[in-house]
Amino acid sequence: MTVAVIDETAGRLLDAADFDRRELSRRERHCLVELGADLLRRQNYRDDQRLWRPIGRLLQPLEAARASLRWQPPDLRHQRRFAIDAIGLVLMRSGQLGTAFWQWTAEDWTALIGAGAEEFGRPWEGWLDKGTRPYVLAYGYLLAGFTELHSIGRFHRPALAWRVFGREPVDAAVDQVQQVLAGWGYGGTEDRWATATCQLLLINRSPLLADLTDDLFHRVRRDRLLGGRLDGSVHGVHRAVAQLGIVTPPATVGSGPVPISGAAEAWTSMLERWFATSTLTPKTRGITRNVIAKAGRWLAAEHPDVVGPADWTRQTCASWVAAIDRMTVGEHVERVPAGRAGEPVKPKTKAGYLRMTRTFFRDLQEWEWIPRRFDPRTALATPRSIKALTGPDPRVIADDVWAKLLWAGLNLETGDLALSAGRGYPLELVRAITLVWLFSGQRSDEIARLRVGCIRWQHDGHGIRADDDTVLVRDAVCLLDVPTHKTGGAFTKPVDPLLGQALEAWQQVRPGQPTMLDRKTGENVHFLFAFRAQRVDKHYINNSIIPTLCRKAGVPAADVRGAITSHRARSTIASQLYDAKEPMTLFELQAWLGHSSPESTRHYAKITPNTLTRAYRDAGYFERNVRTIEVLIDRDAIASGQAAVGEPWQHYDLGHGLCGYTFFEQCPHRMACAKCDFYTPKNSSNAQLLEAKTNLQKMLTAIPLTDDEREAVDDGQAALSRLLDRLADVPTPAGPTPRQLEVPPSATLLPIVDIRSQLR
Repeated sequence: MTVAVIDETAGRLLDAADFDRRELSRRERHCLVELGADLLRRQNYRDDQRLWRPIGRLLQPLEAARASLRWQPPDLRHQRRFAIDAIGLVLMRSGQLGTAFWQWTAEDWTALIGAGAEEFGRPWEGWLDKGTRPYVLAYGYLLAGFTELHSIGRFHRPALAWRVFGREPVDAAVDQVQQVLAGWGYGGTEDRWATATCQLLLINRSPLLADLTDDLFHRVRRDRLLGGRLDGSVHGVHRAVAQLGIVTPPATVGSGPVPISGAAEAWTSMLERWFATSTLTPKTRGITRNVIAKAGRWLAAEHPDVVGPADWTRQTCASWVAAIDRMTVGEHVERVPAGRAGEPVKPKTKAGYLRMTRTFFRDLQEWEWIPRRFDPRTALATPRSIKALTGPDPRVIADDVWAKLLWAGLNLETGDLALSAGRGYPLELVRAITLVWLFSGQRSDEIARLRVGCIRWQHDGHGIRADDDTVLVRDAVCLLDVPTHKTGGAFTKPVDPLLGQALEAWQQVRPGQPTMLDRKTGENVHFLFAFRAQRVDKHYINNSIIPTLCRKAGVPAADVRGAITSHRARSTIASQLYDAKEPMTLFELQAWLGHSSPESTRHYAKITPNTLTRAYRDAGYFERNVRTIEVLIDRDAIASGQAAVGEPWQHYDLGHGLCGYTFFEQCPHRMACAKCDFYTPKNSSNAQLLEAKTNLQKMLTAIPLTDDEREAVDDGQAALSRLLDRLADVPTPAGPTPRQLEVPPSATLLPIVDIRSQLR
């Protein structure tokens, strides 16, 4: 391998191939062993040229490498001493190993340099200073091409780069990367980016960013050549270098789908072919691939004779449906999830497994890759028992809890942002995302995909500027442009001006960000919620925002209906708009939510218990079935004992007379009195006497009404006439029927007293 080192004085590159790189001769090996520890600090260098002269071939390249080093002030004297000691240590180890340092393996260099300063200095305690270690590393890098920097533990990467390249070109490269990252919002992590950039330059053996390549970044990421926490910095540096136009941007952080294991080869190959051909979204294809791989492992375990999709029959489908219906978490997977193994699979997950299996076989049959031996729609249909448990069920958050969350969101402060919520994000960004969640009623994916400039202001149908002080805030209409979403295309909806003001505040301080791919539309766009060249994840609301708001509001993060999640806000807002004093109609709410069908909106528009209670009360169910009439109680009849022998003691006021029948509420003629022997006209002296008694008590008695009686009350005289006709031959409490008593057709209706007037 040809390795070049920089000669500072001559200003030219020294090719390490110019040196004699033969194996150690017997004499050289003998001299190195004889000198031993005298090699350190050149002891006896002038006194014993007999041993030093034969190893001049080895000493020459080490001295040239030392001369090429860039010395960093202030303590140059100690640096030069450490550099000389490092030459002696390399020669001493060559004598011990019996090979020249040219032929050392990466493991040999790693063993000498050690995994840290403490490990390096332990064998040479009292002989060498720990400051010798960086120079041993520099010689290995310059002369032997040692770049396994991730295997030697902690050391100062920029210092090594300065020594071998010079400080100016290294700092210039680091500054370019940091300027790009700082423009994207990165801050407080300069040391990490400088360290990662320097190690990339060292691995590439050049101080110039222009020399970095796509292959280098791919190799560094694949082999994890930065080591430890620095591996997480590769993506950021890669994007910064790509922004400078040197390399292409990284496609993804991950390494692609994990190879499928545990299934038959015929099944796996057909699945991978489907995965490469399907036009479903990448996420859906990936999930379907995992489910069909699970089916392949199930086949290998339960039906080893079925090796490919072409071998499936209706009986195989029935077995798979039954297996899914009884499936538990952790079955037929490569990696069992911690803590949930053995739990029953949820009904929606079961339905999803069957839906994806239907899609897989439908595609294979449509593309004529397998014969059509069954219809996937019927053979793999979701059982009714599973369907019954998978209907839409948006979970509304209680009004009092939602009000507290609104207060917390409107009063969010820097001190409320724990590390999990802030993640280094500016307060304006966190507040903007919070208010979008609280006021827009959008899905978390739609919130994460909002674009710069999604807020517009209007007044009287005309556009206005956000800072137009001629229009009052309460008079301005704030419009939110929602991107293409789950069930339809992009649309615009009105939102509260508070939301618009929060988004405008974030846009004013938002650092410039590169365009990013919107996977749903395939466009490169400027996402509104982007920071440090990365879009805020759609799970950020669930994982950070909601816990922060619950903590500030003093409410639990879960209620009787489960955890408070991002999507529950959508149902809550929709229900409140539907139950408002001036409610939205179903079709208006459908347009505001962006649903393609009112059937979807119907699941979100829940009637709150308060609204339902008010409607129930206003319907007057109790008042429709129960009426009150005035009852006169004759206390003298009770006190004298006459009531005990059957004399009337309570008299029901019918308006036109009194009824002394004790079981009046059971009398079929109570609404249209037939005036039997229990009846006393009000114009009689007996009735007037009863009303005049001072010891009478007036009470209210509730009488339940039949449907006919209620209709008579509500519909008036016509219904009364029909009631009289039906009761004409029904005996009265006294015995005779109304027909026998010859009740005239003009009988009057029992006066109804509204319970509310009685309460007043």
